[in-house]
Parts: sequence; C-alpha cells; structure tokens
Amino acid sequence: MLNGDTTMQDPQPEFQPLPGKAEPLAPGLLRVLAPNASPMTFRGTNTYLLGTREVAVIDPGPMDESHMEAILAAVPKGGRITQILVTHAHLDHSPLAAALSDRVGVPVSGFGGAHAGRSEVMQALARSGTVGGGEGVDLAFSPDVILSDGDVVKGDGWQLEALHTPGHMANHLSFAWDDVLFSGDLVMGWATSLVSPPDGDLTTFMASLRRLQNRSWSIFHPGHGAPVGMPARRLSDLIAHRQGREFSIVRALDDGPATAAQLAARIYVDTPKSLLPAATRNVLAHLIDLTVRSVVAPVSDLNANAQFQHNSAG
Repeated sequence: MLNGDTTMQDPQPEFQPLPGKAEPLAPGLLRVLAPNASPMTFRGTNTYLLGTREVAVIDPGPMDESHMEAILAAVPKGGRITQILVTHAHLDHSPLAAALSDRVGVPVSGFGGAHAGRSEVMQALARSGTVGGGEGVDLAFSPDVILSDGDVVKGDGWQLEALHTPGHMANHLSFAWDDVLFSGDLVMGWATSLVSPPDGDLTTFMASLRRLQNRSWSIFHPGHGAPVGMPARRLSDLIAHRQGREFSIVRALDDGPATAAQLAARIYVDTPKSLLPAATRNVLAHLIDLTVRSVVAPVSDLNANAQFQHNSAG
C-alpha cells in the first residue's frame, strides 16, 4: 500500500498490534501484523487467517522469513493452510505468497499479474510510458489460480466471495465473508489510498467504492490499520473526500493552467513535504479522470508533468 493523504499526527493511536503476534478478531479469524511499518504502510501489513481446520491466508505480505514463521505458528492446532489469497500485487502484500506456497504446498490465488485488469485508458497510458507510476509494484507476482469477480472460495466452515475492486490497483480483489469484507487497500480507516496511474485508476476506484455501497456490511478488515467498524459511513466519507479533492483541483485551475505537482502543493497543505510526491500522484489520477470526462484537458501531450486547464479555456 502507498498512501498520499497522511499527516504527521497518528490517525489511530489506539491501534498498536505487535508484529508477529496472532490476534483474534472474531471466531475463526486471526490477524498477524507484518514487521514492515512505514509512513506508507502504517503499522505494517495485516495478514489474515480465516478458519480453524482448513485455513485461508489472506495477503501473506512482504518477503520476510520471520513473518512467514509467524503465519505458520498462528495456524490453529489441528489446522492446515488450504488457501493463499492475495488482494493485489504490491510489494507489501504479495511477495511472501510464493514462498509460503512452496512451504505448505498450496497454490496462490489472485486476480492476475501486476498489470491485469487495467482499463483501456490505463493500458494506453502504460504503453505511452509518459505518466510514471510503478511504485511498490510486485512485477513478479503470478497467481497459480485466477479468481474472477464473483468466484467463491470455500473451506471447512467458511466461504469467501472474490470481488474485483480495482482502483488502488487494477488487479485488486476484496473478499466477502458474509457481511464482513477483507478490503485490502481499497478501504482503510487510517488513511485514503494512493491512486497512481497507470497502476491505479481513479475512475474505477470511485466505481468500486460505489459498488460496495450497494451491499450491507458489518465490518471491513483492511490491509493496513484497525478494522473499519462503520463501513457505510467510511465509504460515504471516502467518496466525499475524493469529490472534494476534485472540486479543489478544478477550482485551482481557475487561476490558470497548472501541473499535478503545482496543484498538489496548493491543495495538500497539511501533508508533510516527504509525502507530496504521493499526493502529486493522487492529483494526476484526478486530472486523468477529469480529462476522460472532458472537464479538463492537458495543454499539450498528456504526461506526468503536463499542464492542465479547463476544457473551456482557450
């Protein structure tokens, strides 16, 4: 996960799990925190173990031997890992999957490789090579089992429905366990996700959030941070947040053409300078979405450093 809307203030001071320690979240559900805390990953990556006899591991996390041992130690007595599921191909979520697969002899399931699921717009931008991106992408990720939207994965006493929820990344899956959702990096409580083209796509990000609004959820278990206890409110807040960012961008262009970096510096006034590059990627995602919708247009060719203006500007 990479994030562009964090501040120096701790957003979840009460959330202090210990890396490597299995913590029960619900009957048959454990969380093991990976030891990869950073400004972009918060306390670290949440790895989930669902089930007691047949166990699904959701997001094994970064390549870290100590974390693999912690996952194996967390498997309930008499249980065994039967599923390894990955929400998306970022280096803090997917690399350990292959090593864990080799260790326990279970295939890895996911939507596809790092570039799977891209929209035609993002495919074209990727081919152009002009918009940057690629932050934290696990290009080596290649699932053994391809999960499509709506596919169901079952184990003893549980089943998960795979939901294709692109936006943060095109190959992003969420996993529904009845009215509980393992939301990966699409929805978190501690921050909003980076959407960095061409890997991220704001158009599909907003569509994924709205899709989740069409179902009733009790709780979200995200890829980073504490459980989201009021999912409907969080979804509404995230949509409103992005709409607010869009409004700020369009309003800032009233002063004349500007680049994504210039707009980010004006809009993300409370963001530490070290995180402004991530904020710039979020702004670029908005500008591309606004260009697709014919609200704004690049002054010349579309690229990461292009100036944008209102489409009505002369």
